[in-house]
Amino acid sequence: MGNEAAELDFADILRTNQSMVFSLALRFVRDRAAAEELAQDVFLQFYQQMSRIESPAHATWWLRRAVCHRSIDEVRKRKLRPRVGLESAPEPVEKAKPFDPMLQSRLRRLVGLLPEKARMVVLLRYQEDLDPGEISEMLEMPVSTVKSHLHRSITLLRGKLLKQEVCS
Repeated sequence: MGNEAAELDFADILRTNQSMVFSLALRFVRDRAAAEELAQDVFLQFYQQMSRIESPAHATWWLRRAVCHRSIDEVRKRKLRPRVGLESAPEPVEKAKPFDPMLQSRLRRLVGLLPEKARMVVLLRYQEDLDPGEISEMLEMPVSTVKSHLHRSITLLRGKLLKQEVCS
């Protein structure tokens, strides 16, 4: 560990990354209360591991990876014990207005129907703007699998959107 690790401030890291952690959790688990709890658990785990963090960039990487794995685990637990919850949790306030709110809403709902790993790959690619190599490392899967998830998911989403357009 270099000098930078000693200078890391938990409050700064929390402030810098809390919206990213919460947003990923919320979009994945689609339950505001569960996303808040999940984000809190991720930051608690981070605080306990902070001595191993080497830089602010490493902190962001660690938090992104942790929220991905915890979100997938949470969804799998729910499948084992289903919970009644709100179908559409309110989203955090976005900085920019979406071009087509109806499309955005339908797309968000359709992404929520993807299988867990494919959904996380899509969120990491298009919400967090990570490239397939970064996603591969984050989720510990081959780059070819990441690309395959992306291709299949986009094809599936495009087909469902086109089908909704025809049926509307």
